[in-house]
Amino acid sequence: MKIDVLTLFPEVFDGFMKTSIMGKAINDSIVDITLHNFRDYTLDKHQRVDDTPYGGGAGMVLQVEPIVRNIRAIKGYETATKILLTPGGIPHHQKEAVKLSKKEHIILICGHYEGFDERLVNYIDLELSIGDYVLNGGEVAAWVVIESVVRLLPGVLHNEESLTEESFERGLLEYPQYTKPPVFEGYDVPEVLRSGHHQNIEAFRHLKQLEKTKKNRPDLLEKKK
Repeated sequence: MKIDVLTLFPEVFDGFMKTSIMGKAINDSIVDITLHNFRDYTLDKHQRVDDTPYGGGAGMVLQVEPIVRNIRAIKGYETATKILLTPGGIPHHQKEAVKLSKKEHIILICGHYEGFDERLVNYIDLELSIGDYVLNGGEVAAWVVIESVVRLLPGVLHNEESLTEESFERGLLEYPQYTKPPVFEGYDVPEVLRSGHHQNIEAFRHLKQLEKTKKNRPDLLEKKK
């Protein structure tokens, strides 16, 4: 998979791309991530990429021209899935991550300031939001999307089976997990998990999934009805 990221702060991604699973995926050539500073594509002699909004209002708005020029400079941009990261986009859920993991080429555009010139939507395929809150920039949102997608690519995780057991994969939160020691400060690991009876363990885990989902995300249970 190829991922291009358009941002005003490419240095923010340095550590993220070198550590743990993400660094391994890049080193193993499973994913190729290229960072672009769209300030390099402005025609303004002062490298300005924003301006005051028409109609008045607080803050500055990102201009459409430098971003479009940057997109068009990317090889294969015509067939790539171009995504604008914005609080006003559709919610990014696990199912969306699965869809994106099937793509060969993704372009992520990180916002900043008070938002984008609305004409930019004519040059992208999808507006995506990671939650109902506002961030200073789209870089953190890009991290979220990249990690949620890349970890689904074949060969990234050693235990592919774990993907089917994760939260949201079956419309429920993941069941609680335990490991050694069996007792810690009076808190025991449930006996059924140490019984070796796989059918009972599966039933117990499903029950705990339902309980946890009802407590923390009852909206998911409503959807499953």
